[in-house]
Amino acid sequence: MSKKTFEIIIYFWTALFTLAFCAIVLPPLLESKDLIGAFAAGFVNPYSTGYSLDAIICALILITWVLYERRKLNIRYGWIAILLTFIPGVATAFGVYLLLRSKQLAVRAPVETTD
Repeated sequence: MSKKTFEIIIYFWTALFTLAFCAIVLPPLLESKDLIGAFAAGFVNPYSTGYSLDAIICALILITWVLYERRKLNIRYGWIAILLTFIPGVATAFGVYLLLRSKQLAVRAPVETTD
């Protein structure tokens, strides 16, 4: 897969999740204005608790990775991904971080393969 194809796919999934999140979560949240209740709704049964814990741990792993690469690889603007882990979520944050990272690393050592 080429770098361009990779980036297009990541843009697509990131945008798709962000749009779905906004369409599904924002209307009831704006109506109720209950942020704590919205968070607690992710823990109403064992299945939703499992998915919520997965998202929370993935967020913590992503934050750790961003902070590590800030020092190790001097990846800038990772703080944007950290903020995005909270709203709209890890899928958007992860996609944004991959794109930021990919562009910054490409500037340093441009390597393009055609697979």
